[in-house]
Amino acid sequence: MNDDTDAQRPKRRIQGFGRRTVLRGAVLGAAAPLLPATASAGGFSDAATRGAPAAGSASFRWLGTSGWRIDVDGRTVLFDPYLTRFKTGLFDGGFTAATKLESDPELVREHIGHPEIVLVSHSHWDHIADVPHIAKSTGARVVGTETTFHLLVAFGVDPGQISVVKGGEILDFGGITVEVVSSLHSRNKRHSYFAPGTLNAPPAAAPRTISDLPEGDTLAFQVTAGSGGPSAFLMGASDFSERAVQGLSPDLAMVAVPSSAATSRYVPRLLRALGHPGVVVPVHWDNFEEPLSEPPRPDPVMDLDEFVAQVHQESPTSRIVIPDYRTTYGGDMRSGRL
Repeated sequence: MNDDTDAQRPKRRIQGFGRRTVLRGAVLGAAAPLLPATASAGGFSDAATRGAPAAGSASFRWLGTSGWRIDVDGRTVLFDPYLTRFKTGLFDGGFTAATKLESDPELVREHIGHPEIVLVSHSHWDHIADVPHIAKSTGARVVGTETTFHLLVAFGVDPGQISVVKGGEILDFGGITVEVVSSLHSRNKRHSYFAPGTLNAPPAAAPRTISDLPEGDTLAFQVTAGSGGPSAFLMGASDFSERAVQGLSPDLAMVAVPSSAATSRYVPRLLRALGHPGVVVPVHWDNFEEPLSEPPRPDPVMDLDEFVAQVHQESPTSRIVIPDYRTTYGGDMRSGRL
C-alpha cells in the first residue's frame, strides 16, 4: 500500500487526469506508451497479449497497482501480481481491516500465463493476496522477504519453492537476471504506514484478513532480459534507499507515485540515483479495488500530474509513459531498444 488506512481516505479530485494528462506527458516527451507492442521487424510485437512474445524480445504488461507481467522469449516473470482486487472500503471512506482475503482463480488465470518466477516487494494484501494461489497452482519460484516466506508457508506453499532474499543478491535464472534491491515502504503525511511488522516464523494459522498481513520489510527488483537488456527497475512502494539504488541505471523505471510529501525530494533523489532512466512509468496510482476490465481510475490521494511535472523537471530527457491495463508494451532485447 502507499498509505495507511486508520482514517477515512481524503477525497480530492486529481485535476487534469485522463486524456489531458496523457497529452501533457506527450508534450513533455512521453509520446506513445513504452512502446505499445505492434508487429514490426524491429522486434516490437503484441504477441504477449496472445501468448509468448516474439523471439529475442521482452514485453511488459501492467497488472495494476505495482504489478507487472514480463515475458522474455516465452518465459514469464510476475512482480506483485494483485489481480483479484476485492473491496475493503478503502476508496469509499469505510475501510475495514477485518476484510477477508480473496483470490479468484479464474480471474488470476486470465492474466498470468505460465509464470516461472514471482517477485514480491512486500506482504501487504495489494501485493501478495494472489501469490499463494499462483505459487501452488503453477509451481513458480517466489522471491521475497523472510516475512513473505513465513506467510506463504502458512498458506500451504512448499517452502522449497520460495527463495528468501534481503537485498544485494544478483540471481541468474538462465537468461533472466534479477537484482534484489533493499528498499523502504511508502510514508503517509504522518510519516507512518499501514501494518508494519515482520515475522520470524509462520503464523499459527493461515492469514484470513488483510490485517493478518504485515509489511515485513520492502524490496525493489531490477529485472534484465538476456545479456543486452532491456532492464526494468520495479518498485512496490514509494520510498527507497538511495545508496541501494545508486548505479543501477535501468532502461525503464516503474516508479510508485507517492501519496504525500513525507519523503523528502523523493522524485529528484530517485531519478538521480537511478541515472535518469530513459523511460519512467508511474505505478501504484490507480484505485486497486476496481476490476482490471475497466480503465484505470486514479486513487484520489495521488497527484499524477504533479508526479509527471517533477519527473520532467528533474529528468527532461526521460520519456514518461502513463500505463493502462490493456496494453502490452514491447522492447527489443537484441538492441536494448525500447
